Amino acid sequence: MSERRVIFIGKKPLHSYVRAVVMAMESGDHSIQLVARGATISRAVDVAEVCRRRSGHIAQNLPETVTIERLSCESEELTNDEGKVRTVSVLRIDLQGEGQSETSE
Repeated sequence: MSERRVIFIGKKPLHSYVRAVVMAMESGDHSIQLVARGATISRAVDVAEVCRRRSGHIAQNLPETVTIERLSCESEELTNDEGKVRTVSVLRIDLQGEGQSETSE
């Protein structure tokens, strides 16, 4: 299995992350992992669904089929600047693009 490109989901607008997935797949990385922690988990789910459904103008450049291969839910312990340890939920979504994108000929 080839190594997946990892895209960390943060607080930017949804289309920024969809564009990152499109750019990665256009450059030949058809295996993508979205990683989100805490409050950004819902945004990661939205990004995965927009890509899977190929909905919206930006997502039209994705490969013919984008599937969600695997979901992983776990928790991580993070240490803040003050030295306090916090447990945070983490969601990992593995996307796989198959086929040609509309822009590639």
